[in-house]
Amino acid sequence: MTDRFANSISTALRHPGVIALIVAGLTIAAMLIVDHGPWSRAKTQPAHVAMYATTGEAARAAGAAVLPTEPKSPIEPARPGPKTSPTVNPVTP
Repeated sequence: MTDRFANSISTALRHPGVIALIVAGLTIAAMLIVDHGPWSRAKTQPAHVAMYATTGEAARAAGAAVLPTEPKSPIEPARPGPKTSPTVNPVTP
């Protein structure tokens, strides 16, 4: 009787639906652990770090000069294909 019961459980565990449910359960458990673990808490920033909204502001505050990139070489060939439209909000220093 016990051998027949063990054999039926073994057969049932090989069914694709049961395998899918086991995989789904393990996946949900892993997602809950990853999303709600102690490592996913919001990190508060000290005032001197949170004071600057952009990298440029932080660099200027540290005394660095933020310079634009060098223009393209006149020897460089034009890009093939249609011309792109200008940027909507161009950044002006």
